[in-house]
Amino acid sequence: MSNTPPTPSLTATDLAEILFSSGLQASDNPTPEQVRSTVDALARTCAGAPSACAARVAQEAGDHPDTFAVRMRWALDTVHDAYGDLTTAA
Repeated sequence: MSNTPPTPSLTATDLAEILFSSGLQASDNPTPEQVRSTVDALARTCAGAPSACAARVAQEAGDHPDTFAVRMRWALDTVHDAYGDLTTAA
């Protein structure tokens, strides 16, 4: 599987929000392949409504402010590990 985002217009933040809203946990120690597979599947699911993932992130932030920052940092770092530097032109 390629380390190209499922939709080229998705940013690292978008991908992290998708990962954040998934069932993957840091304690699962997911491989980059598992991360890409999960993010790709969820990105296809909410392709028509990308705000759905953002809404879930916002809900989690409100419900669990004590763990939100840690999980989002994990999601951002994990997306970077799985997809590389998304700011570099292909």
